[in-house]
Order: sequence, then C-alpha cells, then structure tokens
Amino acid sequence: QVQLVESGGGLVQAGGSLRLSCAASGRTFSSYSMGWFRQAPGKEREFVASITWSGGRNGASTYYADSVKGRFTISRDNAKNTVYLQMNSLKPEDTAVYYCNVDPLLTMRPAHEYDYWGQGTQVTVSS
Repeated sequence: QVQLVESGGGLVQAGGSLRLSCAASGRTFSSYSMGWFRQAPGKEREFVASITWSGGRNGASTYYADSVKGRFTISRDNAKNTVYLQMNSLKPEDTAVYYCNVDPLLTMRPAHEYDYWGQGTQVTVSS
C-alpha cells in the first residue's frame, strides 16, 4: 500500500521561501511521476507541479501550474523515494494544505482520481 508523508510547511511572510518534502513508501517509485497538489479553504484540490521519472534519454520533465511558474521548483531523489517543492516569492494566495502523490503516467491526473493521500502539510503566507 502506498504511503505518502508530507513535511516542511509553516508560516512565512509574503516574499519568503519554504521547501516541502514528500516521502513515498510501499513500492519503488523511480519510474513514476511524482507531483504536488494544494487545497485552500473552500476550494477544490488543485495541481501545483509534477516531475516525471528521470530514466529517459532526456532526463526528468517538469510541469507547473501557471500560478506558480517561475517561483516554485520541483525535484526528486529516487534513492529516497522523495519529491521536493522549493517555493520562493511566496504570496498570500499560496496559502493552502499541500499534498503529494505518485502516478505511473507521465502526467498527474486530476486530484479527484486518486484514492490515497497523505496528511498534507500546511503552508500559510502572511501579507
């Protein structure tokens, strides 16, 4: 059974930075895509960023929501089954609970299609 444990959230002022981590267990995920989603109060869970596996000829590919492009960077450590999200230039609208997930496809599916989630990590950005 897949287990996902997110960490690294916290309270930060606008313009600040945080680095989130997500450790996945239950199988080897080196050939899986890994991604981040977030859910703000009263809103649906939305895609933030994802990274494909890095074993292809061109290495890993990354994808970002338009709202975070240029500010967030996703990376992964296959040896640790861990995906990271470096968040810079944070804005109050980035406030949400952040979740990770894994997918055998090249891109992440919509959040509602996943059966399992971790507990998430709260990110709060003050203005």
